[in-house]
Amino acid sequence: MQLFLMRHGEAGYHAQSDRERILTETGRHHTGIMSNWLTRNVNAFDLVLVSPYLRAQQTWQEVSKHFPEPRKWLVLDELTPAAEPGKAADLVLAYAEQYKADKVLVIAHMPLLGYMVSELVAGVEPPIFATSGITLIDKHAEQASIVWQHAPHSIS
Repeated sequence: MQLFLMRHGEAGYHAQSDRERILTETGRHHTGIMSNWLTRNVNAFDLVLVSPYLRAQQTWQEVSKHFPEPRKWLVLDELTPAAEPGKAADLVLAYAEQYKADKVLVIAHMPLLGYMVSELVAGVEPPIFATSGITLIDKHAEQASIVWQHAPHSIS
């Protein structure tokens, strides 16, 4: 399975709550850059799992413009910034198995994503994800490894 973990695009701070923060124009632009770049590595996603927070939903809206409709996409309350990383990683893997998904995109937040990488890849310290940044984890049976990690500034 190829697991693409993506942090939402840059979001503004003028909102009633953290959950309601919206993408900035820069966030939309950087997400577009990453989406264009990502199309060179993957044609389509079998499964997309997205945080319920508005900025993550908007990031998915931007990404989805570049790809065909996935077989399945879900909003998961377990993908919020302060969610429990082990539970989130287990849930992502369970959904991937349930939907027989080979290419899975997860759009969520820091610090959750960094800790999820540590849960999924043995011996790896939690990496920092730039906004709109993506890490690809290749997972087969119990073996998992980081293939690459990119951010908008590293590909443009």
